Amino acid sequence: MATHAAAEPKQLWLGGAEPMKASYGKLMMWLFLLSDAFSFSGLLIAYGLVRYAHPAYDGEIDKFVFSNQYWPIPERVFEAVPFFHGYQLPLVFVGLMTFILIFSSVTMVLAVEAGHRKDKADVEKWMLWTILGGITFLGSQAWEWGHFITGTDTPTTLTDVINGVQVTKDVFGANLHVNQYGPQPFADFFFFITGFHGTHVTSGVVLNIIVFFNVCMGLYERRGHYEMVEKVGLYWHFVDLVWVFVFTFFYLV
Repeated sequence: MATHAAAEPKQLWLGGAEPMKASYGKLMMWLFLLSDAFSFSGLLIAYGLVRYAHPAYDGEIDKFVFSNQYWPIPERVFEAVPFFHGYQLPLVFVGLMTFILIFSSVTMVLAVEAGHRKDKADVEKWMLWTILGGITFLGSQAWEWGHFITGTDTPTTLTDVINGVQVTKDVFGANLHVNQYGPQPFADFFFFITGFHGTHVTSGVVLNIIVFFNVCMGLYERRGHYEMVEKVGLYWHFVDLVWVFVFTFFYLV
């Protein structure tokens, strides 16, 4: 009987062992990221369906004007850059934001690698750069929201039918009720998708600050490992990857 008991396979999921050589914390982070991926997928799929349910502008780009009769061209909506008022620089600022976020993902990789080497000073350095990158991205996104809400220098004359009567009105900027740039769903999706992502970035920055503080206090050095840096790194890479999809679907398509 003793020999038979010793030959029984080890139950990995009953504790005492790490399935796939991943700790409980890492597995739970992957599970959370998987569930979160469904949320973003739902938003982007809904955007795609609504986007192609509206007619697209089929004229010359040089003659494009904002109208609620067709879906706007993103290059004409997002062409402003701070300190360059009056210049048309299509997607330059959004591209810069994307570069900053991707660069912060690189610094996070370096922080995780330093944690594997148990190099406390390097972990602190690269975590700090990651935090600065996240804060810069959020500040840039706040400016973009402000400009999107305020609108261009000249209003857009929108036509609508209310109670059977055709009404025209001049509109500056966009919110959840009016949209200077095109059909109302365009503004709604902009606020919900970029806002949902911005909330994730904000959460990531807060988590990174907490972990950075713990690194500075020597908590993980006393534990003998920097796994927590790796776990928040997984979340941060997910946030960066999602932005690539948001940038592709919302700003380029």
